[in-house]
Amino acid sequence: MIIDSHQHFWKYHPVKDAWITNDMKIIQQDFLPEHLAPIFQTLNIEGCVAVQADQSEEETEFLLGLAKTNDFIKGVVGWVDLSSPNVSSRLEHYAQNPYFKGVRHILQAEKEDFLLDPKFQFGISQLSALNLTYDILVYPTHLKNTATLVSKFPENKFVLDHLAKPYIKSGEIEQWKKDIQRIAQYPNVYCKLSGYVTEADLANWKYEDFVPYFDVIFEAFGAYRVLFGSDWPVCLLATEYEEVLNIVNRYINELNLDEKQAILGGNASRFYNLN
Repeated sequence: MIIDSHQHFWKYHPVKDAWITNDMKIIQQDFLPEHLAPIFQTLNIEGCVAVQADQSEEETEFLLGLAKTNDFIKGVVGWVDLSSPNVSSRLEHYAQNPYFKGVRHILQAEKEDFLLDPKFQFGISQLSALNLTYDILVYPTHLKNTATLVSKFPENKFVLDHLAKPYIKSGEIEQWKKDIQRIAQYPNVYCKLSGYVTEADLANWKYEDFVPYFDVIFEAFGAYRVLFGSDWPVCLLATEYEEVLNIVNRYINELNLDEKQAILGGNASRFYNLN
């Protein structure tokens, strides 16, 4: 069973999706379930978790609507304003939807101390009682405060998106490695093996570029706290979906069957409480 723990859908709009700049023309278009379904069928992928790409409740509603009408979308990580005074009622509202599994805020666009803001942390504190997860999207510069955040909420389930975006293109690893090792000490934190191809040299990456970073992740988190994610369609900036899966399969080839199944789907199903 393969579950893609991280991909996106959108109806492209140049203002709403201004982060998709002109050097990303290949993804300046619509990406919807009908575009992904044939890929899943070809690669025998059972389902996915759709993750927010826009910071609005309209985005959350859009993804929940897609999940309701497409069986292979097993869960949604949406957006709710965790710093809002009415965060509790909004989370309670969405938690009633069986497809709503967790929340993400685009922290990489915020200053490092945003993670320590009391209003944001209050929002985080409301998640565990509703059995909701939190996806951590950060740059390596945020990792010190990320460790502080996850240490304060041991009952919460956190997952690092995209290995916390290490500097694969330049080969920098040491500080990121130390920060990852510190965060992985908290058993409530998982890590997505996703988004790595777009942190490398888009046109000239090779498999060997990723191995040192994967080594750090597996040594720190072990096989049962790592989730496969494609980051489709963003991955198309560097390569096709199938190649993203091939890279992971090549790396985990020497692991036992139980570990492989966990990484490729079991961990995602357990982390997000997928049906």
